Amino acid sequence: MRELRIRVLAGVFVVAGVLSWAAARLWNAVGTLPSVPLAAPVVLALIAAVLLATALSLRARLKAQRERRPGAKGVDLLMAARAVVFGQASALVAALVAGVYGGTGIVLLTLLDIPARRDQAVYAGFSVVAGIAVIAAALFLERVCRLPEDDDHNHPGAEPAA
Repeated sequence: MRELRIRVLAGVFVVAGVLSWAAARLWNAVGTLPSVPLAAPVVLALIAAVLLATALSLRARLKAQRERRPGAKGVDLLMAARAVVFGQASALVAALVAGVYGGTGIVLLTLLDIPARRDQAVYAGFSVVAGIAVIAAALFLERVCRLPEDDDHNHPGAEPAA
């Protein structure tokens, strides 16, 4: 399984932000810009909380397993792999969504004299922050589930460990 690259996530964020900014400017010039939902930052924050809770739980279980504590629950490798895939997918979607709301938020900053648009600019800003929190939690989860380096697989041409 390949690790997430910050460059890819940043690229998705920037491209989505630029396209969203251009589309929002065009849409605002032609008609009324759609509103930013209040649910956007809430849902992203919930996803970040789930990812963080999963990472902390797995980290504690792996630590207990390494220390050979009596009664320690083992970690199912397939469950850990699924958690990492969920985290990676969440991070990619969060980068896209945060970019879209970031671009829209920049356009909304020019419309702060309208109270409804001011609230939407705040929602867009919170959505960007919550999207970054999802990315951070996903990267932390991926780090927690990383297999220790194996000396047998460090030679050229070897497949990376899951």
